[in-house]
Amino acid sequence: MQPVETNRDAQTLGLTALVWVLEDGDRAERLLALTGLSPADLRARLADRTCLAAALAFLEAHEPDLLGCAAALGVDPADLVAARRELER
Repeated sequence: MQPVETNRDAQTLGLTALVWVLEDGDRAERLLALTGLSPADLRARLADRTCLAAALAFLEAHEPDLLGCAAALGVDPADLVAARRELER
């Protein structure tokens, strides 16, 4: 995955982080299990701020994933946390 610009808005960062989560089968299954979402729910709610915030909260709950996602996206982990907070407003 290509690094993203750090000045992206919260929704774009959340969507990019969600894509990162879904790229790994085990991580994707864990997201679905912990959130109760189905693949169809995710497809239907890709633009939903609440869904994107949940994906970012999922990353926050497991620091290795948070750090891995931040590194892959070329952002600071705090940017992902800030994006979640913005999406929850």
